[in-house]
Amino acid sequence: MSDAQQPAGPRPEPIRFFGTTWVNHDGNYGLRRAAVAAGSLLAAAAGALVLRFGYEGLGIARVGSLVSMLVVVMFAACSALAFRRTWEDFTRRPDGGKDAAQGSGRSDPGVERSMQSIRVIGFIGVLLAWFFRALAEAPGEKLHRAEYERECELHERRRATRAGNPAARAPGRKRKRR
Repeated sequence: MSDAQQPAGPRPEPIRFFGTTWVNHDGNYGLRRAAVAAGSLLAAAAGALVLRFGYEGLGIARVGSLVSMLVVVMFAACSALAFRRTWEDFTRRPDGGKDAAQGSGRSDPGVERSMQSIRVIGFIGVLLAWFFRALAEAPGEKLHRAEYERECELHERRRATRAGNPAARAPGRKRKRR
């Protein structure tokens, strides 16, 4: 579509792997959800296999049971934190979002940067969050839909209340001059 053919008003924000198909659930939306769920589960399983090889490497290196236990606890804790944070990010903006100036309780961007290393270490938690969320909806769809509907409602209110809006007038009627 060219810019002249697109309707005026807010445009939906694309979601990773889904684009804007989440708006009307078209464009193989169901197939995309199934692919995201299957892909994230397979990636989590492959990651767990790689971690197992790493753990066996610790055994071969004879680092001791304390170090082995600390590594397992670290990966488990980071995975749990990464899962929780990723799950929460599907329902709120992690970077301050569009309402950051209004003090809507969003988190600090510095905190989000510091969480990146925990998410990298706990990548299995991130992948599992994507898997479970994709079973219900496109990850982040609920947040994007609420924002999009709010923007559409505000646009419609502004459009309807503007004085002299030619789009809101009935065809054939002209504006009264004072």
